[in-house]
Amino acid sequence: MPEVFTPNGLWKRLLFGAILIVVASASTTALAAFREVDKLVAAFQRSPPLDVAGGLVDADPGAPQTILLVGSDRRPAGSDPAAKGERSDTLILVRLDPAQHGTALMSLPRDLRVTIPGHGVDKLNEAYSIGGSQLALETINELTGLRINHVVDVDFSGFKEAVDAVGCVYTDIDRRYFNDVSGPSGYATIDVHAGYQRLCNQDALDYVRYRHEDNDLVRAARQQAFLRSAKRQIGVGRLVEDRDQLIQIFGRFTRSTIRSRSEVLRLLKLLIASAGKPITDIQFEGNIGPRFVTASEETVQRLTERFLGIAEDTPAPREGSGGEGSSSKRPSDSSKSKSSGSSPAELKLEDSSSLGRDQALQAKRGGTKFPVFYPGLRIESSVFVGEPSVYGIRTPDGSVRNAYRMVLKRNGIGEYYGLQGTNWMDPPELKDPSEVRSIDGRRYELFYDGDELRLIAWRTPRGVYWISNTLLESVSEKQMIAIARSAREL
Repeated sequence: MPEVFTPNGLWKRLLFGAILIVVASASTTALAAFREVDKLVAAFQRSPPLDVAGGLVDADPGAPQTILLVGSDRRPAGSDPAAKGERSDTLILVRLDPAQHGTALMSLPRDLRVTIPGHGVDKLNEAYSIGGSQLALETINELTGLRINHVVDVDFSGFKEAVDAVGCVYTDIDRRYFNDVSGPSGYATIDVHAGYQRLCNQDALDYVRYRHEDNDLVRAARQQAFLRSAKRQIGVGRLVEDRDQLIQIFGRFTRSTIRSRSEVLRLLKLLIASAGKPITDIQFEGNIGPRFVTASEETVQRLTERFLGIAEDTPAPREGSGGEGSSSKRPSDSSKSKSSGSSPAELKLEDSSSLGRDQALQAKRGGTKFPVFYPGLRIESSVFVGEPSVYGIRTPDGSVRNAYRMVLKRNGIGEYYGLQGTNWMDPPELKDPSEVRSIDGRRYELFYDGDELRLIAWRTPRGVYWISNTLLESVSEKQMIAIARSAREL
C-alpha cells in the first residue's frame, strides 16, 4: 500500500509570511499598502535574480498561479561561487486559485525516482544538485506537466534567522535526537532532548532537517508538527510587529523569479482572494524503497489533477495548515461514548503500571517538583526508552517551569509516543483544543490533526499533562483515550 507524504510546508512560511505581513500591516490606507509592497519588492530585488532561463509561463492578471518553492542548502550571497554540493532539501508546489480551492500545496519527496532531462534516472533532489533551480524546474515540469509561473529558493540560514526573529518556537519533541560530531555517519550533528521545549536557530534547523534513522515520511511529518507549533504561538500581530526584520531576512536569504511590483501585486490579489478559504494539502502517495520513493505515472497524474482542483476533493485540511477563516474545531458528537468502549486486549494494549511507576519514581528523583502521572497501559510490544527526561522550560516571561517526558517506542521507524507533564499551566501547545470531553470524572482536551487524534491533555491544580501520538499518528483514537484514562498519579 502506498505511503502518504504530508506536505511539510517548511519554506512556504517564509514566502507566505512575508506576503501576509504586507496584507496585515497595509490594511489602513492605500499609501501604506504601496509602501509595504515596495518594501517586499525591494527585498526580492536585493538578492541576485534566480537564474531560470526557461520553463516558466506568464500568468494573466487575475489568473491562478503555480509557484515552485525550493528549500535548499545553497550558500548565501557573498560566499564562494565555486562551492559545490548544494541540494534541494524541500520541494513544494503552491497553487493560488481562489476560484477553485483557494490555496493548494503538494510536497514532492526529495528521494522520488524521476527522469532528470539529459541525465537519466535519479532522485529528485539530484536535479537541483546538478543544475540548480533550472534543472529542478525542468524535471518537475516533465514529471507533472504543470505550467509553473514562479520559482522561489530559500536557504537554510534564512530559516534559522526567521525562527529567531519570531522568538523561537515551542514544540513537542517525541524523543531524543542525537548524533555525535565525531561519528562517521555523514549526518549533521544534533543533540535535542525529548519533551516540550523551545527550539531556536541551529537546534530548530537540525530538528526539522534530521534524517538519521528516519525516512521521507517521518521527516515530513516532523516538519509539519514544527510548523503547527509555530502557528499556535505566532499570530498576525507578532508578524506585523517584526515585519521589517522578517522582510530583511526574506531579502537576504531568498532568490526568486518575482522581481517587479506588478508581479508582487498579482500574487497579493490572489492571496487576498484566497484568504477566506483553507489551505488544502495534497498528500503525495508513493512507495518507500531502499533507495527511492516511487510513484506510477497514473498516481502522479491523479495527484496533479487534485492539485489543480479538477479531480475528486482531497481530505479535509489538517490542523495547522488552515488559512484565514478556517477552523480546527470538530463538530460535537453526542453519540460518542464516554469511554473507549473496548477492552485493553481488544485495543492491543497491555499493562504498564509497574514499569510506568518506575518511570515516575525516576522522574521524582530527577527533580520533578509537581505531581507525576504515568501510563498504566501501553501499546503491545512497545517499550519505555531510557529514563524520563526531567528539565526546565524557559517561558516567554523569562521564568523557568519544571517538566518531564516519558518516551515509549513501538515497532517501526519514527514510532515514538509518550506522556508529557509540566507545571507551566498555559503552554502554547494546549491553546484552542479541538474538543473537550469528560470521561470518568476527568476533563480531557483533545487536539486533532484532520481525523487523527494528535494529543489528549488533562489538568490538575498543579500541572498539565498530555499523551502525544507518534509523528505518523499511528496510535488510534481509542488507544490514545485508553492510555490517557489509565494515567495514574504517583
